[in-house]
Amino acid sequence: MKTKAKMHNTWLYVMHHWRLYVFFLGPALLLTIIFRYLPMGGILIAFEKYSPFKGFLNSEWVGFEYFKQFLTSPDFMTYLVNTLKLSVFGLLWGFPVPIILALLLNRIESARIKQKIQLVLYMPNFISVIVLCGMVRIFLSVTGPLNMLLGTTINFLTLPEAFRPIYIISGIWQGAGWASIMYTAALANASQELKEAAQIDGANIFQQIKAVEWPAIKDMVVIQFILQAGNIMSLGFEKAYALQTDLNLGASEIIATYVYKKGLLDGNYSYSTAVGLFNTVINLILLIVVNKVVEKMNDGQGL
Repeated sequence: MKTKAKMHNTWLYVMHHWRLYVFFLGPALLLTIIFRYLPMGGILIAFEKYSPFKGFLNSEWVGFEYFKQFLTSPDFMTYLVNTLKLSVFGLLWGFPVPIILALLLNRIESARIKQKIQLVLYMPNFISVIVLCGMVRIFLSVTGPLNMLLGTTINFLTLPEAFRPIYIISGIWQGAGWASIMYTAALANASQELKEAAQIDGANIFQQIKAVEWPAIKDMVVIQFILQAGNIMSLGFEKAYALQTDLNLGASEIIATYVYKKGLLDGNYSYSTAVGLFNTVINLILLIVVNKVVEKMNDGQGL
């Protein structure tokens, strides 16, 4: 009887708030299903010798053949190591920068000066990846500003050892300012009373940050670190491909560019899908592991 009464009350609640459920089940859910869940059916291609003429259901089933082919290929470790190096070094170098920028911006008392600096920092985010890569190519070309400044004639994009610093530094320049918005907003909630009390007690800047400002952004930092660490393998192919040259392939060829070349350029859809699925599974494992590690380090507060 209690179960029936509970179901009846739930039904009355749904009928009373039917507009909210229609809104929820309307465009938002429909678009999510169409663009997020339905494409997951394409994963089947990774286990088939897919033919566009035969379709999903009639293509030959090959199981894990393409996964074995990729894992046993002589270049597998090269692609994996290049991807991990770009991602891990990018995370280690780039993750602290938005936090530092937010802390520095929070020290600026003049609202006018602060707004101008924020405008300069946010602008690179609105430059497209291809335009950014074009700027990098011009800046680092043989006749570019850097060579003119150094008095050299080096084409830096042909050097494999220079590719990773170029990729990571340009990414930090483009995204660090925009990424600092979240931390700047979180710092706005920091207690001004505690800050003034710390100043009265003679605390220096670092002590003030540790006692007042860091606690205000700590949770945000943890969440962002988990999300970024979980996306270590999710490098887009666009930037790496646009900065790629024949001479820096040893450092610039990553899993994403390999999938693009095999899938769209060579038309090997099944193999490229298998490689992409492998990449996604590794990402999922990393996300779970990082979340568990941070959860233990953060007194049981995970994502």
